[in-house]
Amino acid sequence: MSEINAVTFSSHAARAKGAMFFAVFGGAWLMLWNQLAMHGNRLGYLIIAVLGLTLFGMAVQRHRLYKPYADEDSPETKKTGRMFYLINAAQWIIILIARNALVNLGLADWIIPSVMLVVGLHFLPLAKLFNTPGLLWLGLVVSLFAIIYPFVLSQGAADPYGCLGAGVLLWGYAWLKLLGIPSVQNMSAV
Repeated sequence: MSEINAVTFSSHAARAKGAMFFAVFGGAWLMLWNQLAMHGNRLGYLIIAVLGLTLFGMAVQRHRLYKPYADEDSPETKKTGRMFYLINAAQWIIILIARNALVNLGLADWIIPSVMLVVGLHFLPLAKLFNTPGLLWLGLVVSLFAIIYPFVLSQGAADPYGCLGAGVLLWGYAWLKLLGIPSVQNMSAV
């Protein structure tokens, strides 16, 4: 196999793995929207579950296809993994601190936009870490959405349609990641 194909296939595995995360977390935002806006509509949960599992399944299928080419044992990959975990740990710590501060200040309605903002901002260092410009754009769009929606939606910071927006953004990014990954390897190019 040529070096170019090995690098490309390894990239496909990493992109598919990212799409799995976006499928799960996008689905979580949509489930929260359904709970808040639709009062836990069972059909809504079913539709979100079917779409989310379909997206997740496509990502898993592509990840399995290209995982043998992923260089997961190199020192650089392990260092990147440690940094990923540190960035995510910092994200969750900031979310917990912000949540507690907002509750104590009587601003509980602002928890969801603040969580969304922290999630968006955490994509910025991840974009650099993984050398993925798309994550930079996703982070900027999610952050901007978190800042703007409380001032334009009818219920302000408490408007559940903010959760819908976050879920759609994450799922949309997952779909875009998967569109660039062939579902079958072109072995004639290997």
